[in-house]
Amino acid sequence: MKISFSKPAAVKSGVVVVGVSNGRKLSESAAAIDKQSGGILTRALKASTFKGKTGQSLTVMAPGGTKLDRVVLIGLGKAKEFTASDAMKAGGSVYGGLSKANASSITVCLDSLEGADIKPEDVAAEFAFGARLQSYRFDKYRTREKAEDKPTLTTIKIQSPGSAKAKKAFEIKDQVAAGVFLTRDLVSEPPNILYPDSLAKRTKELTKLGIKVEVLNETQMKKLGMGALLGVGQGSVRESRMVVMQWKGAPKSASGKADAPIAFVGKGVTFDTGGISLKPAAGMEDMKWDMGGSAVVIGLMKALAGRKAKVNVVGVVGLVENMPGGNAQRPSDMVTAMDGQTIEVLITDAEGRLVLADALHYTNSRFKPKFMVNLATLTGAIIVSLGNEHAGLFSNNDQLSERLTAAGLEVNEKVWRMPLNKAYDKMIDCDAADMKNIGGRGAGSITAAQFLQRFVGKTPWAHLDIAGVTWSGEDAPTVPKGGTAFGVRLLNQLVANNYEK
Repeated sequence: MKISFSKPAAVKSGVVVVGVSNGRKLSESAAAIDKQSGGILTRALKASTFKGKTGQSLTVMAPGGTKLDRVVLIGLGKAKEFTASDAMKAGGSVYGGLSKANASSITVCLDSLEGADIKPEDVAAEFAFGARLQSYRFDKYRTREKAEDKPTLTTIKIQSPGSAKAKKAFEIKDQVAAGVFLTRDLVSEPPNILYPDSLAKRTKELTKLGIKVEVLNETQMKKLGMGALLGVGQGSVRESRMVVMQWKGAPKSASGKADAPIAFVGKGVTFDTGGISLKPAAGMEDMKWDMGGSAVVIGLMKALAGRKAKVNVVGVVGLVENMPGGNAQRPSDMVTAMDGQTIEVLITDAEGRLVLADALHYTNSRFKPKFMVNLATLTGAIIVSLGNEHAGLFSNNDQLSERLTAAGLEVNEKVWRMPLNKAYDKMIDCDAADMKNIGGRGAGSITAAQFLQRFVGKTPWAHLDIAGVTWSGEDAPTVPKGGTAFGVRLLNQLVANNYEK
């Protein structure tokens, strides 16, 4: 889909979108159309329940006195309360409502909002970003989709004051959208197509953006002592992999010394049967997105490199397939992690923390980052706690937690901090080994996080449990049904707000 920006001008034909503020106050462009049509928009408003609140819309077909096909009125709410998030949601809603309306092109008139804190160019850029995010489709395997079921909208022309600045701002946001789309693609792929080796090969495409990509195979990981990660994948005929991605965007200091990187680590279980601790058949198909954490890290790296972020970043993903094969890990097996700690595996379906244990230690010991954030669809318990509204946040660092929370609120990818303490940590102590991989029925998400914390040392660290927010069963204004890519925009905002030079 093509999105363009231009200065305000009269729209004489086609489909036009105009704004209406709270109390049915027409924008300048809407008022001009209303005058040209002899007051049709005003009459339509009076005959409807449309009040101009955010999220509302009203369509007027073929207004007389004009050559327009239709006019779509969108609610902007109170000008002083209108935010970037509102603009983005409006863009997504407009695209969603008109994508199959038998129009290939629409014009959106975004006039200045008197009394609003947000600038017109920012409204335009956010609107375009929302439309782009909503335009995502994963349809590569549909061979018999009818033409009338496919989107017809291919061009959005946005008219706004400050259109040149809007275009420049959107170009950066569009790179973030590209990262979001990559994550959604990866999460949506079926597990016979996307498995550890094929996913590792997909990351190689990032080298075109200047990202250095290394792929560690099983032999290399065995030499490093990654017994925790390798134990998870030993039941599968598909070999495990670890991918290391490096983006060096920060300028060097006067002494020529490179700035220490920040690090993101992702769980990549490309399919999770539960192993010998086999999951129930009902719903197991959802386990193709148990690699959601790794997909977010990969998409984030694409977003940061695409917009040329001025920061040094490391992305590490551990990729395995958890299968109940003849060589599969058994309940009561003992494994030794890369850092030498021993783990008794009581349930093979608590496997993501084993993958992350080695990935976190590897990242920390090799790169000595300023901080680490890991993402994982780690526990069903977090869905019991937080539903599908927030990701669970666990951290050993207050500043990092506060920054993550603020970034999440800014982009509407919300996180909620959960507790960590010695009492919970004690629940994973083990008589036979240094620790066990489960802590019992209670506090399942917390004990999983306590397990991870044993592999990060004193480095500032945060764990995001994204099990409840990685996939959506229904459409939202900027997130179509399916893979959400929750975390890409959140972490991009975290970096942009706090760590770029």
